[in-house]
Formats: sequence, structure tokens, C-alpha cells
Amino acid sequence: MKMLAKHRDLLALYLFAFAFFFVFKYGPLYGVVIAFKDFRVIDGVWGSAWVGLEHFRTLFADPNFYRLLKNTLLLNLYFLLFAFPAPIVLALLLNEVKSRGFQRFVQTTSYLPHFVSWVVMSGLVIYFLSPTTGIVAYIVELFGGKPVFYMGQKEYFRPIVVVSAILKDIGWGSIIYFAALSGINPELQESATIDGASRWQRIVHINVPSIMPTVAIMLILSLGGFLSANFEQIINLLNPVTFETGDVFDTYVYRVGLQQFQYSYTAAIGLFKSVVGLLLILGANLTVRKLSRGENGLW
Repeated sequence: MKMLAKHRDLLALYLFAFAFFFVFKYGPLYGVVIAFKDFRVIDGVWGSAWVGLEHFRTLFADPNFYRLLKNTLLLNLYFLLFAFPAPIVLALLLNEVKSRGFQRFVQTTSYLPHFVSWVVMSGLVIYFLSPTTGIVAYIVELFGGKPVFYMGQKEYFRPIVVVSAILKDIGWGSIIYFAALSGINPELQESATIDGASRWQRIVHINVPSIMPTVAIMLILSLGGFLSANFEQIINLLNPVTFETGDVFDTYVYRVGLQQFQYSYTAAIGLFKSVVGLLLILGANLTVRKLSRGENGLW
């Protein structure tokens, strides 16, 4: 009790976070039960009839399931390969900039797109990629090429999603890595410089190893949503032509759950995604702990 009284200010801050997660994250978990029921609004959650695993059987037998799984996995794999390392690279580059003014300018300009909604951002992406009025078409014509209707080609949809996500969130995502780099002991850099280490060698042997615990934690957390996608981004960029490569679980849940009112079926899809995400987090955390000999990981 003395410890709680001593840190009552921190405890008060914690209670706000606890209340948020309890009300909006843990409280609604009772609704997962509708994945095992034939939910009817008029009967309520507990009054609806039990159907067991029927909705999961329907999901795995659905011919759309494997297309959705493929699209979701590929998109998230591209995010993991390209979007995840991008903020790390930006933070490492900014850390080497000597001019604080230029550093702040790059940080500010790279942060700003994060605060723009995906409705606006998607509109800008579509406008820039327009074959008639877009700046990309203008640049292609300038070099003697022929403009392409990128948003009308299904093979371009995934690269557009990944690149636009990087442009929007690279600055915001670099904050935590830049903070980790700021915590490196300057004496390490000075000693390496005296010993004749080049800038590249200092990055590889000092900076990167120093932020690896942070990278490992962020990687583990990102794997929790591996079967999820940025719904706001994809729903605003998706069109009938790119449906084959762009339709993912989240957009499917939106159509079937909210537009066709199949709440139990889409709850089963959400539960399936959550279980896969949990397994990935557990597996990634175990792998990281083994590779780091128990020094890193979420627990």
C-alpha cells in the first residue's frame, strides 16, 4: 500500500489505459460466442441457438476462403518484407545526419502523412496514378513511355498498397527506433571512431545490434495481425478490376457481415484470424527468446 501511495500519479495514468482496454478490448470478448451460434438480433447473444462448429465448416468449405487467405498472406508478407524494415532504415539514416535542422525537417514531413485519413490518402494515390492527370503518367511521358492505368491492373494492386502504406507511416513508425538509437551510449561511437571504424561499420556493429531488442518486440507485435490488413486503405483502393488480388478477409467480413448481416459467420472468421495471430505471437516470441538466449521477447 505504501508503494501504491508513493506512485499514485503513475497508477492514475495506468487506470485510464486499463479502463480503455477493458471497455473496448476485453469487455466485448463475450460476443465471440456468436461464432458458435446462429445469432439473431431479436433473440440476443444468449438466446440464439447453438450450432457448434458449423460456421467454421462453412468457412473452410467456402471457395472464396483460399483466395482470401492467399491475398491476405501475400499482402502481409510484402508488408513484413518491405514496410516493416522501412522505418528502421529511415531511423538509421536520420541518426547519421549531422544537421539537426535538416533532420527535424525530414522527420516532420515524414510524420505528417500519418495524420491524413486513408480516405484522403487513397484519393491522392488514385489521382497521382491516373493515366491522364496523374504525376506518374506525366513523368512516364517525359521519358518517352506510355502511361499505364495502374489502378485498373490487378497485378499492380499489391505493390500500390505496400508503397502507399510505406509513404504514409514510415515517419511515424520510425519514432520508436529513433528513440532507441538516441539511447545508445555516445562513448561507444567515440571509441569505434578512434579505433578507425567507418560510418558503415558503426551502423552495422553498434547501431543495429543496439536496437535489435526493440525490433524484435515490434516484429512480434506485428505478427499478431498477420491475417489482418489495413481495412481503411484497401477498401478505398479496391475496385472490381483488382478484386481478384485485393480482396482480403477484412473486406470480405465487411461485405458479408455488415451488408448481408451474417454476424455469426463473420465472427467465426474473426475468431479464426485471432487464433492464428495468437499462435504466431507465441511462436515468434519463443523463437526470439531462443535466438537471444532469453534476453529479448515480450515475456
